Amino acid sequence: MDEKPVAIIIGAGPAGLTAGLELLKTTDIIPIIIEAEEQVGGISKTVNYKGNRMDLGGHRFFSKSDLVMDWWLSILPVENVDGEKIKINYRQQSSFLESKIQSSSNNSNDKVMLVRKRLSRIYYLRKFFSYPVSLNFSTIKNLGIIRLIRIFFSYLWVRIFPRKNEKSLEDFFINRFGKELYKTFFKDYTEKVWGVKCNMISAEWGAQRIKGLSVSKAIAHAVKQIFSSNKTLEQKSVETSLIEQFLYPKFGPGQLWEEVAEQIVALGGKIIFSTQVKEVFSNENKIVSLTTYNLKTNQSEVYKGDYFFSTMPVKDLIQGWKGLEIPKNVKEVADGLVYRDFITVGLLLNKLAVEKNGSKINDNWIYIQENDVKVGRLQIFNNWSPFMVKDPNKIWMGLEYFCNQGDELWNMEDKTFVEFAIEELVKIKIINKEDVVDSTIIRVPKTYPAYFGTYSEFSEIRKFTDKFKNLFLVGRNGMHKYNNQDHSMLTAIKAVELIRKKSIDKEEIWQVNTEQEYHEKKQ
Repeated sequence: MDEKPVAIIIGAGPAGLTAGLELLKTTDIIPIIIEAEEQVGGISKTVNYKGNRMDLGGHRFFSKSDLVMDWWLSILPVENVDGEKIKINYRQQSSFLESKIQSSSNNSNDKVMLVRKRLSRIYYLRKFFSYPVSLNFSTIKNLGIIRLIRIFFSYLWVRIFPRKNEKSLEDFFINRFGKELYKTFFKDYTEKVWGVKCNMISAEWGAQRIKGLSVSKAIAHAVKQIFSSNKTLEQKSVETSLIEQFLYPKFGPGQLWEEVAEQIVALGGKIIFSTQVKEVFSNENKIVSLTTYNLKTNQSEVYKGDYFFSTMPVKDLIQGWKGLEIPKNVKEVADGLVYRDFITVGLLLNKLAVEKNGSKINDNWIYIQENDVKVGRLQIFNNWSPFMVKDPNKIWMGLEYFCNQGDELWNMEDKTFVEFAIEELVKIKIINKEDVVDSTIIRVPKTYPAYFGTYSEFSEIRKFTDKFKNLFLVGRNGMHKYNNQDHSMLTAIKAVELIRKKSIDKEEIWQVNTEQEYHEKKQ
């Protein structure tokens, strides 16, 4: 009996796990997934700290790809509340979701998706502003008439005289919002995220992350909301930044990926933890094997396979390439790729200082536009899912900082960093220090592939890697592309499709989340 072909998958994040399950369900290929950490999910994992769960970066389970929505719901069905049917249309078919809900009622209510309201706001001038910004009474009051007049004429000017040759992220923002609104609500936060000026970042980042959002579309959406509210998860006519609700696993995003991992193992796949990929060996047009290092046993091992999927940072992949001399230009581009790193401080609180006179903060996350603090965004985990918090009477919050490995923030001692973070929230009047009950800190390297450095020459790397017939770069770091988890999943699904079709044209993989209108189209 012939042995089944093997696929070696580097990384057990959304892309790697999706590839593994797709291979098992649609081919006879056996996946072996190699993961550097002790937990699956990548940056979509859920970290459990004393019963309080943290979602690193926030993951809305929403996609305008029916394929992805179906995929998620095949793993975790929608919660059945009090035995009632919940009618939620996406692809304009309610019966699908109703059947999923009914089938889940016989099982534990823990393995479900919750339907959550989406609320994000901007914190600026020690006040809350709607996100996306809308011209309501609160916005007018908070900004003041003089600043509003400047914003209006600035926007009018750019509509008449738009910036031609839209190259930088600054160009992208100004052409859609005007210079004054850009400086008010986008500039400082974006520069916190990336650590460089907006005029040094490629406009492609905006095209992928913000899509078609603009002042005119935000106003149109606000007017539409006066007359009707979109209560379906389909929301295909709505810009991504304007969606009103989303699905969310009961215990955070990692719950879904842990379920996927269990299915992979049950179907005959293998996941190897605490193991780093150190070297990749190739001949002229195929990957032959890779060498790993186990962080617990200090043992090295060689894995051979028929197919190879890589979600590891492209920079590390190229630096570990063996068996074939890397062209000088490819090596230089890889060495020059830049990543932004990430630190989350978890704070358990008795209450928030901004919750006054019975008001309640319902935000999933809050963008901190204030330029006198380094914190970039806040998550309130209670509002993602009440089951993320051990004590429902406490507030469980995540403070997000963006930094570079080796800089002042990254090197700060944990205790000192936590104190620093607490003082920042006290300074901008979000919390009172005496309300802090407990805290933790998590560092995540290479979280965000950057759109500067040698990124403009990334095509040199793609041309080199694409010629290896059995190598598929997928996922965020695998492709050095700032993908959401649904995009990362789609790149893996496309790669498996190519294997089934016996095609070596990888253009379909690279086109995922490339076109500006991609996320607004039905897949």
